Amino acid sequence: MALGEPGTQWLEGNELHLELRGLAPPAPLVLVLRNLGSVPAGGALVAHFGRDPMMLYPELAQRGWAAQRVDGPP
Repeated sequence: MALGEPGTQWLEGNELHLELRGLAPPAPLVLVLRNLGSVPAGGALVAHFGRDPMMLYPELAQRGWAAQRVDGPP
C-alpha cells in the first residue's frame, strides 16, 4: 500500500516504492527514470500511479527494464 504525499519514496525489502499519484505529467515518468539506478540489487521499482503510464513503457524497454502492470485499490 502506498504511503505519503506525491513524490514520496520508501523501501520495503528489496523494492523501491514511488508514490506518483497526484503528480502532473511528465513528473511521474521523470521520477521513475531518475530512480532506476537506486533500485537495490535483485530488487524492483514499484511505482504507484493514478493512471496507466503509457509513455513510460517504451522508455523502460529502451533501458532494458520490463514493466508489469498490477491493478490495485485507488
